[in-house]
Amino acid sequence: MASPFSNARPDFAVSAEVRREFPLEYAEPEFELADIVRLYGDDYRAAHTPSFEQGRALHAIEVCRTTALGAHIDQCDECGHFEISYNSCRNRHCPKCRASQRAAWVDARELELLPIQYFHVVFTLPDLLHPLARYHSAEVYAALMRAAAETLQTFARKQWDADLGIVAVLHTWGQTMNLHPHVHCIVTGGGLKRDGSGFVPAPKNFLFPHRALRRVFRAVFLKHLKAFRAERRAPEGRPFNLDEASAREARRLDLGRDAYRAPDEPDLDDDAAWKSLMQQLHQQDWVVHIEAPFADPEPLIRYLGRYVNRIAIANHRIEAIDGGRVTFRYRDNRIKDPHAPEAEKRMTLSGADFIHRFLQHVLPPSFHRIRYYGLLGGSRRRQNLTRCRECLGLADPETPYIPDMDAFLAKQARDPSLCPVCGKGHLHNILQVLSFEEPPAPFNAPPPSRAPPLPAPAALPEAA
Repeated sequence: MASPFSNARPDFAVSAEVRREFPLEYAEPEFELADIVRLYGDDYRAAHTPSFEQGRALHAIEVCRTTALGAHIDQCDECGHFEISYNSCRNRHCPKCRASQRAAWVDARELELLPIQYFHVVFTLPDLLHPLARYHSAEVYAALMRAAAETLQTFARKQWDADLGIVAVLHTWGQTMNLHPHVHCIVTGGGLKRDGSGFVPAPKNFLFPHRALRRVFRAVFLKHLKAFRAERRAPEGRPFNLDEASAREARRLDLGRDAYRAPDEPDLDDDAAWKSLMQQLHQQDWVVHIEAPFADPEPLIRYLGRYVNRIAIANHRIEAIDGGRVTFRYRDNRIKDPHAPEAEKRMTLSGADFIHRFLQHVLPPSFHRIRYYGLLGGSRRRQNLTRCRECLGLADPETPYIPDMDAFLAKQARDPSLCPVCGKGHLHNILQVLSFEEPPAPFNAPPPSRAPPLPAPAALPEAA
């Protein structure tokens, strides 16, 4: 299949909006997730029924930076050069959007670093719980993040009577976009005493016993899981896990408890199945991975920052779209050296299967993928960090801030409004283009999308 860029005007400059949003460390990719959605979205919808959030993410990715969302035109005040920037969807699952927010998050976290050890701890959900996570993602993922933080805090309070600083980032995918829920935790190597009297540093290159962490993590998570089941179990005669409207309709039609349950959805009301699941989970070794402390935790923060506002896969990993199939690059984690040539592999999926794998990582509405615990949690974060610096004999730095896009680009020595043609003037907005409308002449350059502009919705019939 030819590159989707082949139908774009060769002299059309990359818009200011695209320059701002694309990460500077990567060149513009040849293929995009949006290409796959536009080409094979109908195939996916014919084989699967997406949830509301999945459908919304799919539509947002499809129309991102096309005429469907309108555009704005900027013109240089020196040479008259103009650029058309097609508006972005701003959906948190779109790989093209919110690069500036990702960079801002990284900058803010780097400002909060203390001159101590930092540990990278990963808590992984067992495979047995994947079906439950697929159908009750909000509850299971929240329980996973709470259990990870409670486990670490339990050890810190028992050994030091102190609170750790924990940044927890939820990832639900593996390298091949398979379901693989796990939480990355950036943990301070030490804690602030609960009465604020001092900072207790962790021993060099050691945080907590690994085996004990696994056992406590299992116990804490299963406690939350049992509480979730007790809360969600429906009264007798009421269908499980339905909103009020669906429950009334099910009772009217005299449907049973399994009226709206998918064939592979776990039945939380089946006591025998629940007991069997608990036995298997208690017998299984849970995975908690602790990496050696970082001399410089900034690379880890930048790694996690890549997925602050996107999920599963970045556009630069997509290598080919051909004949209804998609090929993408991934790293085989079974090979210990991630930089070894044999660690990089390719996988080919049908377009519909690729979209299905991607959409299973769309988060529930209003779910927070990044959470802060301990001395970094709540409204006392700034006071706690100030107290930690005082205990370590350090002056309090400038107030941590969340830089905006201009601040991010200034850090990269780039002026977002500088004209790319003359290099002297600055771009100023002169026109807003409405959705599904083409820019007026002479601003009639085609949109920098990989697919033809989406058709305008059909006009509604006039009232008689």
